[in-house]
Amino acid sequence: MKKIISDVVIIGAGPAGAIAGALIAKLGWVVNVIEREEFPRFSIGESLLPQCMKSLERADMMKVIKSAGFQLKNGAAFEWNGARTSFEFSDKFSNGPQTTFQVQRAKFDKILADEAERQGVKIYYNHIIKKAEVNKQKATLIVKNGDASLIFQARFVLDASGFGRVLPNLLKLDIPSEFPVRESVFTHVEDNINDSQFDRNKILITVHPKERDIWYWLIPFSDGRASIGVVGDKNKLAFLGDSPEEVLENSILSAPSLAKTLVNAKYDMPVQRIHGYSSNVSRLAGPGFALLGNAGEFLDPIFSSGVTIAMKSSELAAACLHKQLSGQTVDWDEEFSKPLKDGIEVFKTFVKSWYEGHFQDVIFYQTEKKEIKRMICSILAGYAWDKTNPFVAAPQRRLNALVEICSSE
Repeated sequence: MKKIISDVVIIGAGPAGAIAGALIAKLGWVVNVIEREEFPRFSIGESLLPQCMKSLERADMMKVIKSAGFQLKNGAAFEWNGARTSFEFSDKFSNGPQTTFQVQRAKFDKILADEAERQGVKIYYNHIIKKAEVNKQKATLIVKNGDASLIFQARFVLDASGFGRVLPNLLKLDIPSEFPVRESVFTHVEDNINDSQFDRNKILITVHPKERDIWYWLIPFSDGRASIGVVGDKNKLAFLGDSPEEVLENSILSAPSLAKTLVNAKYDMPVQRIHGYSSNVSRLAGPGFALLGNAGEFLDPIFSSGVTIAMKSSELAAACLHKQLSGQTVDWDEEFSKPLKDGIEVFKTFVKSWYEGHFQDVIFYQTEKKEIKRMICSILAGYAWDKTNPFVAAPQRRLNALVEICSSE
């Protein structure tokens, strides 16, 4: 079998893999990426957070993204039973970019992958990993490309395979998620929105009028199309129809404000569904490997944290790898896993509280305490690693206190 050797091999050419590859290649290391699909390809996770802009800037990809014509995103809007509120990312606690983009992932991911290749990363599309042997000295991957078998060998492997979760499956790293099994049903539409209350510069999160653990996303794109999806308990959504189309149609009809916004929408793409997507692993790094983004832990679509966590993991891994490949000692738990988990735990606290209904009460609470809203806005903007923010430094304690205030006034 043909052997392909590099310093680092990355599994997956999505945002985590492309950014990690570019960062590592810029530091002078040889990087190969193995991707099972051909780009462009459909994916969800389309509403970025301002924190992502930092990662794109560090990977020298901001210029191409800014020139791609994606929809500007300057905040998030929420609606429930006629109550409306919004958060402007310009009015946040943390320093950093105030805007981001809402992107069709097929186009976005292709741009990032192409830019990584321009910076020296080699991507092997349509290659499927069949076996992995990873230890402290090297990583060896047995890969199929059509009828051909190849061996990829490197000093280290990063798994950025997303929901494919290649190394967690092959190395038996999976452990049960803390979250219950939820389902997401979604599609893209020609939205034809003429609702004067709708702001195309924001993601719209709508809460089901009666079932507060069911919610909807509406993510507008710059070309008059939008991503629409519903998320909820798998069993609850099953009552809304047998097919994904029925579930999505009936769930939207049960939320009058959203149905009004989408009254002229043209449904011209298949409706898809995924469930049981929340995941966790026994460890994020080990001898010869590290897990990036969704390949490690995925929480939930609410707050659009997935791509943000993926990009942050890429930055941390690239820094650790440069040290290790240069002959320095790296403590992957202290320098990669722990700092990454710090931000994940912040998001996790707010995700749990959202489904319990408590954080929803906070979102829709009309307060004069502007500084608190700015701190919450920073979380919604993805700044979950800014420990100058009290809601990052002590998320559970601070959120509990805020929930108590909102429920008592």
